[in-house]
Amino acid sequence: MSRQLKVFGWGYEGDGLDAAEEQDLLRTFGERFGISEFDRRAAPDLGAVEVAAPRLAPPASLDAVCSTDHQDRLSHCYGQSYPDYVQMLEGDFTNAPDIVAWATSEADVTAVLDWAADAHAAVIPYGGGTSVVGGVEARVGDGFKGAVSLDLTGMDKVLEVDTTSLAARLQGGIRGPAMETALREHGLTMRHFPQSFEFATLGGMIATRSGGHYATLYTHIDDFVESVRCVTPAGPVESRRLPGSGAGPSPDRLFIGSEGALGIITEAWMRLRRRPTFRASAAVTFASFEEAAAAVRAISQAGLYPANVRLLDAMEARLNGFGDGKRSIVVLGFESADHPIEPAMARGLELCADHGGDYDAEAARDPGSHMAGAAGAWRTAFIKMPHFRAPLVSVAAIHDTFETAITWDRLADFHAGIMDATHKAIETVTGRPGYVSCRFTHVYPDGPAPYFTFVGQGRHGALLEQWNELKARVSDAVIDLGGTITHHHAVGRDHMPWYERQRPDLFGDALGAAKATLDPAGVLNPGVLLAPR
Repeated sequence: MSRQLKVFGWGYEGDGLDAAEEQDLLRTFGERFGISEFDRRAAPDLGAVEVAAPRLAPPASLDAVCSTDHQDRLSHCYGQSYPDYVQMLEGDFTNAPDIVAWATSEADVTAVLDWAADAHAAVIPYGGGTSVVGGVEARVGDGFKGAVSLDLTGMDKVLEVDTTSLAARLQGGIRGPAMETALREHGLTMRHFPQSFEFATLGGMIATRSGGHYATLYTHIDDFVESVRCVTPAGPVESRRLPGSGAGPSPDRLFIGSEGALGIITEAWMRLRRRPTFRASAAVTFASFEEAAAAVRAISQAGLYPANVRLLDAMEARLNGFGDGKRSIVVLGFESADHPIEPAMARGLELCADHGGDYDAEAARDPGSHMAGAAGAWRTAFIKMPHFRAPLVSVAAIHDTFETAITWDRLADFHAGIMDATHKAIETVTGRPGYVSCRFTHVYPDGPAPYFTFVGQGRHGALLEQWNELKARVSDAVIDLGGTITHHHAVGRDHMPWYERQRPDLFGDALGAAKATLDPAGVLNPGVLLAPR
């Protein structure tokens, strides 16, 4: 029997925090905000949730792949964003899709798109349902006669493995664990592990330009795409499989990051790596964020290309249960399938020491250190983080994140400006001070990708409005200070106002022209990347 994914909450039914872990999470949150008793709201009784009757019906030829089942519609209504959880907690499933279509073949995808174009029904591609930016909600306005959630998880096969070129052809609906399990028997891995890895699909990773395991060099899914095949309402598009090409603008790049607005990614050839056998990690502490950032910049510009070089400021370390709350931490890690990594680690630690870093030299020489100390603690916290959202929302905590990128020369002013704007936004919106922390998720020679966490105490009945105002204030600050509205979370619907400010106007016009060619009826994921026509 297949396991049932939660509607309200991360993961499968029965997974998540145990009672003691949840109690500890809420106690810690309460202590920080001086709250002894919470106004806690229970998770919704999904059986009692009402949704409107489907506004349209598929043709008989699609009966075998289409469902109007109550549970199917609820489970495809939202992703994993903070506003998604607030609306679910309130029992608001207004935008539940009218129909869920379960594709198991490219022919199914084509048939659904053909019917939807004729019926003028919006089609929302659905993979892992892990969007944190409103990417899968059928919030499409009144210009459509209905909405169809097109679930791709039935297209989940590894079709070919090329052990000579180190690549594999995979269907777009395959989830991360299934893909890695199939590749393991060949001694290969894609080694791309976003936080959503357990449930994310390959097509979803490509469509949202996900960021994965590597903190340097191979940071985005882009780096692993060799070619893609998409089904669009105007027909299929398949790029040629090549290690590289200078033949004009890349067709792959048109669909990488297209978020289901231009086509459905049904297959891709992906570049692979041999599974690493040499690994080591070390945690280095710094007296200040500025010293830690300087060390990370030195490492990123030294050509060492560590797999991990995550900077956690003192508050980030404290909020995640390790560190003394006074020192920033850099988790530095190297791995290889070919050669020992001790020389690279030694040079990385030397650069840290040059910038005031302190570390346990003995632990850094331990081959098992990648699972120990602060490095292991961070990994454990990182895996559990998605389970925090449901219990925190239930007590009206506003606990969310946003990520961006900026060049090194602007980092100091940018970081100070964002921290100040976020602190002020929390206090203005909630009426009391909150917490803001920062870490680097990915690092480049010309700049880092700062990832901010903000925590405040909200109020039931007003959480959505409070979050919207907070989101607007911090997003304005990100754009005004020169950052990107997203480094790896994608645009979705939540980031659209700031994405439109960030992208060049003529590029927006060109993107609209591509949309009109590939999706003449404008039914694919309306409101994502482009305003609905």
